[in-house]
This record gives sequence, C-alpha cells and structure tokens, in this order.
Amino acid sequence: MDIILLQADSTVMSSGAPGMSLWALFFSGGIFMIPIFALLVLAVYITVERYLTIKKANQSPDHFLAQIKEYVKKGEIDKAQAICHATNSPFARMISKGISRLGSSLEDISASIENVGKLEVYRLEKSLFLLAMVAGAAPMLGFLGTVTGMIQAFMTISTLTESVKPSDLAGGIYEAMVTTAAGLIVGIPAYLGYNLLVGMISNVIYRMEVTTTHFIDMLQEPVK
Repeated sequence: MDIILLQADSTVMSSGAPGMSLWALFFSGGIFMIPIFALLVLAVYITVERYLTIKKANQSPDHFLAQIKEYVKKGEIDKAQAICHATNSPFARMISKGISRLGSSLEDISASIENVGKLEVYRLEKSLFLLAMVAGAAPMLGFLGTVTGMIQAFMTISTLTESVKPSDLAGGIYEAMVTTAAGLIVGIPAYLGYNLLVGMISNVIYRMEVTTTHFIDMLQEPVK
C-alpha cells in the first residue's frame, strides 16, 4: 500500500502539484466530491447486482421446455409444475402460469403468460432508473463544482490589490478541474453500464417471447 501511495504521490508531483497526494487531490475538489463519490458507490452496486441477476435470468430455456413438453404430452401436469417451481427463472414462472390455465382458451393462456412476463421484466429493470440518474447527475455535479471553483478563482482575483500569482488561483482551479473529471469518471461508466444492462434485458425479453410462442405452439400440436 505504501508503494502505491508513493507512486501516486510521484505521479501527482510530476504533473505540477508538488507534495499533493491523490487523497489531497480528491478533497481539493470541494464538497461536491462527496455526492459524486456516493453516486460512484451506487452505480457500482447497481451495475454488479443487476448484471448478475440478469445473467442468471438469461440462461437458455431449451432443456427446460423439452422437459415441460414431455410431461404435458403425457398429461403429467403435476410433474411439469414441479419442474417449473424448482427452476428459478422468468421462463419457468411464465410457463407455470400457462400450465395452471390449461383447459382455458389459447387466448386466455397467452394473456396470462404475457401478464407474468410483464412482471418479470419489471423485476429485471428494478433500480435501472437509478443508474440512469447517476449517468446524468454525476457530470452535472462535476460541472456545478467547476462553476463554483471558477467563481472562487475570480473572487480571489477581485480581492487582490497586487499582481495575481498562480498560487492565488490554484484552489479554485483545482476544484473546477477535479470535480469535472470526477463527474465524467463516474458518469461515463454509469452510462455504459446502463446501456449494457438494457441490452441484456432486451435479450431476455426476446427469449421470453420465443418461449411463450413455443409453449403455445406445443399446446396446438395434434395428439399422436
């Protein structure tokens, strides 16, 4: 850890800020660095949690559907439901609802499956609006920090009666630049993560639609 900090210190010193560590550079961004850091933690948590959840939900339902088809054809509805209950996936919950409606019209079965599908999509999209909020709010907070930092720099100039030295403006400029960079560092990955998760959910929705179609087609197959 000491080696990393020494390397970080040397990096900052070589960039023209002698003796300033990364922590000092972080805090030089002012009070706006606190909400930006909080947004970073929130974005990382949501991205990782949703990614794992959606990835688990996106497992191929082909083997599951083959088992369901076999039991339904044999009239072993209880075994088909048991497989659905043992399989923790959106596809299983949709098919389970369809099986529970066997004996009704195909339109009724399809509608009941579709309703469950909507609930599953809602669960998958949970908290994504917060990630979108982070993607938009973090750069805006950084920009706000930039504005306040530049105001501070100009206020310093206005109070000086002698010639202005670079060190007199350093505080305001540091705050302006650091908050801008921090806001973008948080906002850009959050934006990319949001779009990645939306794309994964779209793939799950496609598979849900295909699964529903295959199940309805299976019910319409003639009994041999």
